[in-house]
Amino acid sequence: QVRLVESGGGLVQTGGSLTLSCATSGRSFSAHALAWFRQVPGMGRQFVASINWSGSSPTYSDSVMGRFAISRDNARSMVFLLMNALKPEDTAVYFCAASPRYTNAPLPDSWVQYWGQGTQVTVSE
Repeated sequence: QVRLVESGGGLVQTGGSLTLSCATSGRSFSAHALAWFRQVPGMGRQFVASINWSGSSPTYSDSVMGRFAISRDNARSMVFLLMNALKPEDTAVYFCAASPRYTNAPLPDSWVQYWGQGTQVTVSE
């Protein structure tokens, strides 16, 4: 069982940066691929980024490519999302997710075994 708790959300200005953290607990952390999804009203949860067990194969949605970076620290059982050049369209609730399966394509949400509770990111103009 894996539990995930996001932190680091808040209000930032357009063009600013923000780092989200996801602290995990439970067994088999390194056996799970980790991902970030986001959700805005009326759009459901959308894939943002994912990273494999070794941290060697990050994947990003086109909308965040070149601006966001995902990383994981298996020794600390944590995953991070570094967000740069933030835009108002990045405003959403961001969710950390863990999956026992991995693909280098956007991770299907049906593969997610564990979800965090979400953290709000708001980008002002």
